[in-house]
Amino acid sequence: MPSRLDGPLKVTGQAKYGADNNLPGMAHGCIVVSTIAHGEIRAMDLTAARSAPGVIDAYSPFDPLDLRTPNTLFGETWVPLQDKEVTYYGQPIGLVVAETYEQARDAAMTVEVTYHERPALTSLRDGLPSAEDAPPSRDGSPSTMAILAPGVSSIEDALEASPVVVEATYSTATQNHAAMEPHSAVAVWDSGALTVYSGNQGANLQAMELTEALNVDPSSVHSVNPFVGGAFGGKARTSVAAFLAAAAAKDLDRPVKVVLSREQVFTATATRAATIQKIALGAAADGSLNAIRHDSWSATPMDRSFVEPTSHSTREYYATQNLAISQKMVPLNIPPTTFMRAPGEAPGSFALESAIDELAVALNMDPIELRMKNDSTAPLGKDLLWSGKHLEECFRIGAARFGWAHRTPHGHTDGDWLVGLGTATAMFPALRFPASVEVTLRNDDTAEVATSGADPGTGLLTVLSLVGAESLDIPPARVTPRLGDSAFPPGGMSGGSTGTASAGSAIMIAAAQVIDELLALASSPGAPFEGLEVSYADGRVLADGRAMTFGELLRTVNRSSISAIGSSAPGEELTKHSFSSFGAQFCEVRVHRWTREARVSRMLGVFDAGRIINAKTARSQIIGGMIWGVSAALHEGLEIEENGRPANADLAGYLLPVNADISEVDVHFVEYPDTLHNSVGAKGVGEIGTVGMAAAVANAVYNATGIRVRHIPIMIEDLLP
Repeated sequence: MPSRLDGPLKVTGQAKYGADNNLPGMAHGCIVVSTIAHGEIRAMDLTAARSAPGVIDAYSPFDPLDLRTPNTLFGETWVPLQDKEVTYYGQPIGLVVAETYEQARDAAMTVEVTYHERPALTSLRDGLPSAEDAPPSRDGSPSTMAILAPGVSSIEDALEASPVVVEATYSTATQNHAAMEPHSAVAVWDSGALTVYSGNQGANLQAMELTEALNVDPSSVHSVNPFVGGAFGGKARTSVAAFLAAAAAKDLDRPVKVVLSREQVFTATATRAATIQKIALGAAADGSLNAIRHDSWSATPMDRSFVEPTSHSTREYYATQNLAISQKMVPLNIPPTTFMRAPGEAPGSFALESAIDELAVALNMDPIELRMKNDSTAPLGKDLLWSGKHLEECFRIGAARFGWAHRTPHGHTDGDWLVGLGTATAMFPALRFPASVEVTLRNDDTAEVATSGADPGTGLLTVLSLVGAESLDIPPARVTPRLGDSAFPPGGMSGGSTGTASAGSAIMIAAAQVIDELLALASSPGAPFEGLEVSYADGRVLADGRAMTFGELLRTVNRSSISAIGSSAPGEELTKHSFSSFGAQFCEVRVHRWTREARVSRMLGVFDAGRIINAKTARSQIIGGMIWGVSAALHEGLEIEENGRPANADLAGYLLPVNADISEVDVHFVEYPDTLHNSVGAKGVGEIGTVGMAAAVANAVYNATGIRVRHIPIMIEDLLP
């Protein structure tokens, strides 16, 4: 299995991330953040800051940098220092620029801010009375919808007619992406052109937002991010650091670096929203689902810019004649919310897959049997069948590998440990984004594959090499992949588990085009194969018993290279099938009889995710996602105090799993290439590993202890007898 091409650079410290760029004459900026959750800034005294050692200048809403609100692919993007309104604690409200970061940081602490403070609403439960209907989901579905069998007047009637009903409320905590690389940017202007070095999930998208924010020509903005130290949705949009660094560098006419502190990452970026979900399941005595109701409330910032869509994916999991879902949002004085690994699907699956387990208990039925009995052939309310679904095989293989047959309804004991097994279904939509890739053949018999897309740890750089080599019929060692630069063709966003399907499809198109151009060149007047019928194989042009490598041909016709750009986007396949990746999650949890600490001792995920381009990096992606699910179940939760201040905004108080928390993790793929979805056959593995895992942990905890915990993270006090 090929290793990551960027691996050696990263483990030896040679990979250059955004903040690693240090330019001559560079200044350093430190952001000032609000200390209230709601109100208006009446005054900001920058006198002490501006007179502090090393300080070059300081900015506030009263002395703002020249920025505008961009309106691009994501809609309007908030930019700092443009008004005096404060809507959450930790909101960026100022910037101090100095010769060193330490000088900027020390001076920033001297800034005095006077507020007109207003009452703040920071609790999701307290805000429920003010809930609003969420906007339509990404597929256009309304926030409230119902599918009812003929003769059924309401979902409540369907539930009442069901012999077995379970109904419960589940909740998930606010989470932060907590990427290893904090948000940062280094900006430099040269002859009216801007170059920004900043980790992001799509260089061309960042360049678009900066172009609008700075009101400059698109050709004058260059975004560079060859390495991204984790993103998970948290770097999809241009960061506050990039906006402020770019504007300050222009104002001061010198390079500026802005790096968020770890505490600032928790407020000056965005989070995964907290949710409350109510689920009711009605079933026949044999386990056939008759009714599903899933009502959700998601925290959202006051600008209502993002809602965690936890209800809508429920229509994809199980077959039933009656379904009702609703999605509401609760505007709060909290930091922005945004996409976070498996947005909607991860917290939504915790509620749904916990409820399915509760139904299995009520029916005295095996949880896997219940899931397979109600397996869906298409999303409810849609006529488009799944392009391919091998979930039953995932469960069958997983059950055998994990020893599910030895599971008992009440777990078992191992000394002082109570041991339980849990399972859950995982689903994540198979998507594609528009993407363009340039493929270049060079006269030294090497090729280059280039796109502006990003590799935030997904392995996309290696995928570019492998798919490029396959499409050009040459060894991967002869392909140089390049990404993370807005000067390359627009590669879209590395998110939604779309990178391989999107860029891979574009590579195949570009490779076919460049080969066609090569063959046309080979048979053109004066060329080595003039007038002959030519073909291409193994990196060579063939005709009339003769062969030349593409490099030899290019040298012969005095060309250094030949290139083509291929573009790919979702198309008519969306009118023919529904697309998703599927998986079966298994875990073993041990709860200490006396201390009540919970430990995940074994995990297994079996996935149907289409063609796997690189098994090594795909397995790593899944393992990371599964660990993320354990983290949500037992560790992660950002605690927001009544005044809006995050109580644990650092890596000491915001708990994440470490090596000691994770034991055996096993991954298996049932590989069925899905060429109905895209020509590569891949369906995506970046996020599905997270989906279902938190529910599997909660279900295993119940199996071990008999205690059903309906919120995450699960704490020791939740397991006290």
